[in-house]
Amino acid sequence: QVHLVESGGGLVQAGGSLRLSCTASGTIFRIDEMGWYRQAPGKQRELVARITYSGVTNYKDSVKGRFTISRDNAKNTVYLQMNDLKPEDTAAYYCNAQGQYYSGGYLQPFLGSWGQGTQVTVSS
Repeated sequence: QVHLVESGGGLVQAGGSLRLSCTASGTIFRIDEMGWYRQAPGKQRELVARITYSGVTNYKDSVKGRFTISRDNAKNTVYLQMNDLKPEDTAAYYCNAQGQYYSGGYLQPFLGSWGQGTQVTVSS
């Protein structure tokens, strides 16, 4: 099993910054991709940013230039630096990871493991 724990959410004024962290634990062999998603009330969960093991990144258009995703492979941790936050960024933010882990002596894939979420609220 792979467990993800997010931290770093909170309440901030528009224009402010927050840094989210997510650490994966378990019998992990390798995490191929890590990402951040968000879900606002009444809306579907959407991709915010993702990063591959080698550092290739992909962002939602509305956060480009404001958010930066990074990872520390040795710590199985992914970060999301969020600058110039806007009220429309308000949502629960979830971490996601895909890769391989050891189970019963064999490598098994884990797909779409999710954290519990961390709330980000941006006031105008």
